[in-house]
Amino acid sequence: MTESGSERVLAAFRKSFGPKPALVRSPGRVNLIGEHTDHNLGFVLPGAVDRAIWLAIGLRDDRKLRFHALDNGEHFEGSLDEIRAVPAQWPNYLLGILSELAQRGIELRGVDCAFGGDVPIGCGLSSSAALECGFAFGLNELLGAGLDRVEIAKLGQRSENRFVGVNCGIMDQFASCLGQEKRVIRLDCRDLSYVYVPFERDDISIVLCDSQVRRQLTTSAYNLRRAQCEEGVAKLAQHYPEIRSLRDATLLQVEAIRDELDPAVYRRCAYVVAENQRVLTACAALERSDLAAFGAAMYETHEGLAHGYEVSVPELDILVDATRSIPGVLGARLMGGGFGGCTINLVEADHLEAFHAAMAPVYRERLGKEPMIHVCKLAGGTELLAY
Repeated sequence: MTESGSERVLAAFRKSFGPKPALVRSPGRVNLIGEHTDHNLGFVLPGAVDRAIWLAIGLRDDRKLRFHALDNGEHFEGSLDEIRAVPAQWPNYLLGILSELAQRGIELRGVDCAFGGDVPIGCGLSSSAALECGFAFGLNELLGAGLDRVEIAKLGQRSENRFVGVNCGIMDQFASCLGQEKRVIRLDCRDLSYVYVPFERDDISIVLCDSQVRRQLTTSAYNLRRAQCEEGVAKLAQHYPEIRSLRDATLLQVEAIRDELDPAVYRRCAYVVAENQRVLTACAALERSDLAAFGAAMYETHEGLAHGYEVSVPELDILVDATRSIPGVLGARLMGGGFGGCTINLVEADHLEAFHAAMAPVYRERLGKEPMIHVCKLAGGTELLAY
């Protein structure tokens, strides 16, 4: 951006809609470890990052809805009297929030909203959750709805599940709403209990390598993977009635009924159960500042995602495998839903230049693309900047 995200969004709002909106910053997120465990009620370890969407939001005295997406130059107009999904897709993330607020009995008013940011779209930093949570956070303030941050995260998740049609877990919205600077969140997705785990090593950088393979979770195999996990739980529960999600299962139990499971269902279940335990092991490593052990767990996660959960693509595998011989890289794996997006890498800060130099030919010679590499740091969660 040539100007700050907040100034750009405010200028666009004033030009299109008028003065004095509320201004909200809502961050994207990274997940250090614990992938596809959230919708299986397991453990994850995300954090908010210093890439965000800024939203300027103003209430109207009628029932009109007017949205301006700055980054793609598109506009949407609608009405509170007819909140339904539209083909353009991006307005649905805002319309879904309005739908969920209405279902909670919150009295709505017409809304003007302009938004834009620097969260890369489609590469696994959850720009969708940032948009949902930022819009919900702003409306919560403007309408005096009285929702706390956890309730806003739940609202965003329900909107994506029921309105957008992606059966995502709670992790993305939770991290966007509750992130803290120099902290990651060990979140238990079964009961939403959480603790902040320090990540204060300034000598370790979080680096994202964008595969530039774009995926749409609503049209990918994401929902199929979730259904396969549910199929595995149903079979496990026939033998072990105490099991209500893969969070409750052990690898021994999964192995015991392997012959009763479709091979793909077995692979999904075995990966998720192993990943849940890996999150706890990796958290213990982080708490004792053993980043080498933490990085090794990240590589294990990638192997599980590639061969067990089967959500990797060749470009992601190439990017991860290339890091194994680069000095200063502690760990790497694909991040997010899969089928494209980014890899997340932990890199010693004094090796960042060498990392860029080593990855550039991998992009050009093996992927046929120009490098797209982002260095991030952990940041605070969704916040109201002006009102």
